[in-house]
Amino acid sequence: MTAPAYERDPYLTKLDTEVTDCGFDPTGRPWAIAADTLLYPEGGGQPSDRGTLAGAAVLDVQRNHRRIVHTLAAPVGCGPATMTLDWTRRFDHMQQHTAQHLLTATAHGRFGWATTAFHLGPELSDVELDAPRLGPDELAALEDAVAAEVRAARPVTARWVTAEAYAELPVRSRGLPEGHAGDIRLVEIVGVDLNTCGGTHVRSTAELGMVSLVSTERLRGGTRVFFVAGDRARQRMAAHEARNLRLRELLGAPDAELVALTELRESQLRDARRAITRLAGELARAEAAALAARPGAVLDGHWPDGDAAFLVELGRRLAEHAPDRAALLTAGEDPNGVFVVVAGPSSGLDLAALGARVAEVLGGRGGGRPPLYQGKATRLAARAAALAILAGDRSDEPQRHKDTEVD
Repeated sequence: MTAPAYERDPYLTKLDTEVTDCGFDPTGRPWAIAADTLLYPEGGGQPSDRGTLAGAAVLDVQRNHRRIVHTLAAPVGCGPATMTLDWTRRFDHMQQHTAQHLLTATAHGRFGWATTAFHLGPELSDVELDAPRLGPDELAALEDAVAAEVRAARPVTARWVTAEAYAELPVRSRGLPEGHAGDIRLVEIVGVDLNTCGGTHVRSTAELGMVSLVSTERLRGGTRVFFVAGDRARQRMAAHEARNLRLRELLGAPDAELVALTELRESQLRDARRAITRLAGELARAEAAALAARPGAVLDGHWPDGDAAFLVELGRRLAEHAPDRAALLTAGEDPNGVFVVVAGPSSGLDLAALGARVAEVLGGRGGGRPPLYQGKATRLAARAAALAILAGDRSDEPQRHKDTEVD
């Protein structure tokens, strides 16, 4: 069987082919099968390519037994068709996948750490090594060894071999897929690695430009190593430099002092937050005492710069100072206001029912348990109506007691 175009020439970006079958999947998405394809189907840890087929965007490419199925954004008909490749995405995958081969081979050949898994992600890729722990020095040594192979500009080639020839070659492989029959595709980094693989790769390690080992984490008794290569590494460095420039402007310090100054600012911020919390508590206690000194069965107050935490603390204090009264406390501005309904422990009010009515009037929702019902509000302009609910409920209270006594 003739190899598909993506294997024959992974640098090919346009192909004249023929749609031989098409239809819709169970979800209604159109699909098509072509006589030949330059779009790589997902597999071996490498995501599928993107591009177009007969003018329709290709959303996914999957291998279904011996057929390569292209999921499309729009239906196409059978017949001659032109296929194009999203080269930027493909080349990125070629760089990351080749970097994985090089990293895996170097980790095993130079340090004795075998790769147990590989994942090519949208930002970072990773390999899982059977090393229980990699310290900074070991990670740096591995990155230096990989960098030397990048500079060596080692050719990267692909070829098919028979099962008999495969058995005689020093191939690095975790085994062939179950039920595999026929020839076997090998990818070689000359002088470094010979591996079974169906993916797409660059022609030379020089095309990787650089491979950066970003971080590690311990996993399943081994170590996961995160890396970036090629254009992705350059873009990541550019983003870091732009971020550092902004930090230098904000903090007024050179790169070497950014971490220490940030830690100092964070410590100062924690101290300031603790002071704010303490002062807010003192203010809540003072405001609660002042409110409780006012006359009337229903108390109220609004704090434009307050927040939910302040209102809750204030409400708790107020319930202690005025246990037989109700209150409506609000803070913020529409549509991001907050409210607290206070029903003192000896007020005799049904807090849940009362709070729900107030929440509805204020265009919000909430919940709680005695003595506080708290929530969000989008219509603080309706505070007067909410207060009327509380006042009406309190004004009914003596009548209810009187009716009970008559009964």
